[in-house]
Amino acid sequence: MNSGGTVGTIGDGQKKLKSVFENSTSNELTMTKAINSKTMTTLEIAARFNELAQQEKWFEIQDELFADNVKSVEPANSPYLENAEGKTTVRKKAEEFIQRITEVHRLHTTEPIVTGNHFAVGREKDLTVKGHGRIQINQIMLYEVKDGQIILEQFFY
Repeated sequence: MNSGGTVGTIGDGQKKLKSVFENSTSNELTMTKAINSKTMTTLEIAARFNELAQQEKWFEIQDELFADNVKSVEPANSPYLENAEGKTTVRKKAEEFIQRITEVHRLHTTEPIVTGNHFAVGREKDLTVKGHGRIQINQIMLYEVKDGQIILEQFFY
């Protein structure tokens, strides 16, 4: 799946979409070990984030770059997702959302903009979601980095 491509119906959806999020190679696992051996700068975190985001490897981003106490903040009154705190809870939030996706029409993530200990990306999602029908979310995703890990993700849409 490329960042600007179109992806067709995924049938029952969850297994194929989940495999996109979890797919990794042994080279990437080696990279993860090398990355974790030193404290990465915000610029390095953003570059690695972008590398994985362009491949739609969001669970790998969580596993590799998120702090154990990460916070995930949605807009007030979001009809799709709720806030979450802690790496396990944030992961569960994403897994539950993915289970409701029945069709992926388009996914795109921009290059990150980095300043200080923050970076932001634009994200476009065109999905069919159980209970919501077809939705299009155009958002800014803001990340805060501390001690070489993402400690906050906040979504604006």
